[in-house]
Amino acid sequence: MARPRHETFNKVKTVAENRRARFDYAIDETFEAGIVLQGTEVKSLRFGEGTIAESYAEVKDEEVWLINSNIPEFSHGNRFNHQPKRARKLLLNQREIAKLHGAVARKGMTLVPLSIYFNGQGRAKVELALARGKNVRDKRDTSKERDWKREQGRLLKEHG
Repeated sequence: MARPRHETFNKVKTVAENRRARFDYAIDETFEAGIVLQGTEVKSLRFGEGTIAESYAEVKDEEVWLINSNIPEFSHGNRFNHQPKRARKLLLNQREIAKLHGAVARKGMTLVPLSIYFNGQGRAKVELALARGKNVRDKRDTSKERDWKREQGRLLKEHG
């Protein structure tokens, strides 16, 4: 059974969001992945700390890893604190991992994390996107379209 698209993910509390990803990449497909965390990392995320702006995911040895994500040390954690920028394993089905690995290897796509959030059961999840990088012209077109939509809304509000 296929996983639902990102519109139907049960996002109760969004902790970190990569807003730049939707501008820099053309999103093809999104996946919901669990993330393996240590105790103090969960506590830091519950306080709303953490960034994924410069992070990416890669497939190594039939496992998916989140690289370069920053979850700062927990303020009340003593010697049991974690390393802020360590690689974190993502939990996906074998079929999804194979699909991601094939797309990255053959089609030259990238695995980009879009957000880290807590679902309805209180588990930390990562919204992972299979994406293709945009060139400068595509970015310009996206920006023009966004500005036109904004202007269209203003005109409808004034004259409607």
